[in-house]
Parts: sequence; structure tokens; C-alpha cells
Amino acid sequence: MSSCVTGTEAALRAAACRDGDAAAHLKLLAVFVIFLTSVLGVWGPVLLARYFHGKPLYDKAILVIKCFAAGVILSTSLVHVLPEAFEALADCQVSSRHPWRDFPFAGLVTMIGAITALLVDLTASEHMGHGGGGGGGGGGMEYMPVGKAVGGIEMREGKFGADLEIQENSEEEIVKMKQRLVSQVLEIGIIFHSVIIGVTMGMSQNKCTIRPLIAALSFHQIFEGLGLGGCIAQAGFKAGTVVYMCLMFAVTTPLGIVLGMVIFSLTGYDDQNPNALIMEGLLGSLSSGILIYMALVDLIALDFFHNKMLTSPGESSSRLKKLCFVALVLGSASMSLLALWA
Repeated sequence: MSSCVTGTEAALRAAACRDGDAAAHLKLLAVFVIFLTSVLGVWGPVLLARYFHGKPLYDKAILVIKCFAAGVILSTSLVHVLPEAFEALADCQVSSRHPWRDFPFAGLVTMIGAITALLVDLTASEHMGHGGGGGGGGGGMEYMPVGKAVGGIEMREGKFGADLEIQENSEEEIVKMKQRLVSQVLEIGIIFHSVIIGVTMGMSQNKCTIRPLIAALSFHQIFEGLGLGGCIAQAGFKAGTVVYMCLMFAVTTPLGIVLGMVIFSLTGYDDQNPNALIMEGLLGSLSSGILIYMALVDLIALDFFHNKMLTSPGESSSRLKKLCFVALVLGSASMSLLALWA
């Protein structure tokens, strides 16, 4: 982030690094490299899930991948997106103006993002409970009186078993719908973040900043892709939807870079323009709020406290819980480490 008061040496260094032609060549290279690494990251868990599908370890493998993904998403929101949003709105070109100097807008918009994600969650859950689930209220198990049973107790047991099977199928469908919703809302939050990354790089004219960012963002997209791909793999989408969601993730950052280049050519705004910083700060805060909610509520809490494979008693469940926790820590640590470079 630029300083409002710069020394002569710093100003000379900045001037030496500011090269529009060299920056443009680096950004075109970044478009292709980041697209390829995004494809690699997001398709990895999906292909692994297809490989394990139908095998004894399938459910456990998907759960471990999803816990790794949760760590990546949590780290992305708290270590990458939120600090960058605060930094953008705290820049002296922004914080010296009214109303940005009077109120912590980054925190407010982050809270709005989290509450918005909660609202989407509640609305979708209510819809599934009333219209999409079919397993609540009057659609539950029916007990037949003894006197009305046509075939004695065998008939009642048959009715009871059929109702049980219907209820289990209904609950499985609700869980699948919930997982699909989580994947879709998660992708929205990640797309906000990816657009910000791309536009910021596209508007920059500093070749010294862009060069190391290409390598750092490539790894960043691999890990973020692993996070999203793990959730897509578990949601059980149709093949066309999987391809669409993976493609959307892969192209968002490259398209953001192109958009940033177009914005600079039309307006002359670079990544240090006050209006660009405000946009980066607000979008980053909103994205961070969505991702924090999704990581903690819909990924970590849902699996560790409500997944039958982790909550059922037994040595096997205990071992799997430890493995999932290790995967969560590895995911968050891997993404946090990247904050040293991007």
C-alpha cells in the first residue's frame, strides 16, 4: 500500500518499477498461468472424488478433503481477504476523507456479509423444510391402529419400515440440497475475492510488484481451488453443473486481470487510486464476511458436530475425527503461509 509521504529514495524506486509495457506483458502471462493453476486446483478434489466413488473409503476420503477445504477457506477469509480490506480502507488517501475516517466500514461490511450468508442459509433451509424436503410435519411416520391393520402386526411393521425408508431418503436429499447450497454460496464469496485480486493486478503498473505476485497467486489459486473443489465434490452435482462451477472459478481471476487492464486504459486509475482502494476494501470486506460464515458454520461446525461419521461413538470415529482435524490444520496452515508472498 502506498504512503502519502514518501522519501526521495522510495519515490525513485517506485518510478523505476513503473513500466506500463513490461507490466502489460507480465499481466498477459499471469492470465494464462493463473487460469491453468486454478483449473488444476479446483479439478483435483473433483477427480479424486470420482476415483474413490463406489470404493469403501469414498465417504471418508471426501470428508477429509472437505475438512482440508474448510481450513483453506477459513485462512483465506481471515489471513488474506480481511486484512487486505482493512488495509485498503486504512490507506491515507482514503482514511483522510469523510466518511471513511469516521467509521470502521471494513468491519461493518464484513458483518453485513456474514449476516447476508446467514439469511440465505435460513431462507434456503426454510424452503427445503416446507417444499423441498417432504420429511417434516405431516410427512413423517404413520402408526396404524391394531384394529385397522389388514394383515396383523406384519402389516404394521411393513408400513413402519416403508415410512422409515421414505424418511431416511428425504433426510439424505435435504443434506444433499444443503451441501449444494453451501457450495454455491461459497463460490459467490470466492468469486468476489478472485475478482478483487484480478482487478487489482490488472490496474497495477508496477512490474516489481506483479512479477512475484504471479508465482504467489498461482499457489493461492491452487489452494483456494482445492477448498472449493472439495465442497463441489461432496455436493453431488450433475456433471454439467460441476464443469460450469469449476470453469467459473478458473476464469474469474484471469477475467478480473483483463477487466483491471481495461479500467486503467479507460480511466487512468491504477491500483493506488482512492476510488479503486474503496472498491477493493468494500468488496473484500463483503467477501470476507461470507467466507468466515461459510467456513465456521456450514463447513467446520456442520461436519465436526453433526456428521454421523464423526459424532458416532467408537474407535474408528475417533481416528477419523483426528484425521479430519489434522486436515483442517494443514489446510489453514498452507493458505496462511502464502500470506508471506500474496
